[in-house]
Amino acid sequence: MTNISDQSKAEDERYEHFTFKVDKGQSPLRIDKFLINCIENITRSKIQNAAKDGGILVNDLSVKSNYKVRPHDIISVTFEHPSYEQLLVAEDMPLDIVYEDDDLLVVNKPAGMVVHPGHGNYSGTLINGLIFHFDNLPNNSSDRPGLVHRIDKDTTGLLVVAKTEVAMTHLSKQFADKTSERDYVALVWGNIEEDEGTIDAHIGRHPKNRLQNTVFLDDEIHNGRPAVTHFKVLERFGYVTLVSCKLETGRTHQIRVHLKHIGHTLFNDERYGGERILKGTTFTKYKQFVDNCFKVLPRQALHAKTLGFEHPTTKEFMRFSTDVPQDMVQCIEKWRHYAQHATD
Repeated sequence: MTNISDQSKAEDERYEHFTFKVDKGQSPLRIDKFLINCIENITRSKIQNAAKDGGILVNDLSVKSNYKVRPHDIISVTFEHPSYEQLLVAEDMPLDIVYEDDDLLVVNKPAGMVVHPGHGNYSGTLINGLIFHFDNLPNNSSDRPGLVHRIDKDTTGLLVVAKTEVAMTHLSKQFADKTSERDYVALVWGNIEEDEGTIDAHIGRHPKNRLQNTVFLDDEIHNGRPAVTHFKVLERFGYVTLVSCKLETGRTHQIRVHLKHIGHTLFNDERYGGERILKGTTFTKYKQFVDNCFKVLPRQALHAKTLGFEHPTTKEFMRFSTDVPQDMVQCIEKWRHYAQHATD
């Protein structure tokens, strides 16, 4: 499935919010169930109500919620109100700006902040804050002001934001050409045996859970896009490992998907199964310890620590780094103490 269209107004005063092309390998599935897996934070009742109103179209014809999707179908989801992404509202919120000049700024994003509005997240996003503090930010190819790249809601760390069209073009090309630097720190389940390595595996949308991505290999490689992650072990704690990850490409959920693929899911990554105990003992005290770690760090253990790029005007290569946030530090300290105690 590929999202092939941004939002547009329909002739009958309905507004298109989502458009999907169904994969060629899709088995017959009710369209309401299909869309539940495609659209984050939407309810089945909202999809069914949209179908009743004639707002679910397949190949330009309205269908009922029990319609079975078929390979190559073009599905449009429309509502009577415009997309909230088209109604961006400036919001006065604090931004942790690490660096700023006339061309760009570097922001340290906290956990829980969505980068741009989308279904279920209409306010409080980084873009809402950016357009309050800065006028006339250039739009990227998806009409999102200032955004050169993005990181997930519960991932912390550094983002570069373009303030001019020239900066947007220049910085976007660096990310596309893989000349930018992006280093992350992650805590993962299990003991990674190698001290360092490279994961080179295509990533694409999961065929059954559309809110996840997955690795595609061999004869299915065409379903994904090339993705390369370099990792290096920083510290071992027995049942979990602290690693540094350098991105060569920037696919959605890339580190989360690649590390799960090699058997080391991110600690407390709910979407990919890391919120369960994946390694360790069956002792009650161990379970209590891990639950306490989950409480200290109620999100996936991933931080975008270092960001480097060539400045679009001065051509100087700039590199920024930010401290690992306190919630992740506390979780790491707990595991470090546990590992030391276990070997005493």
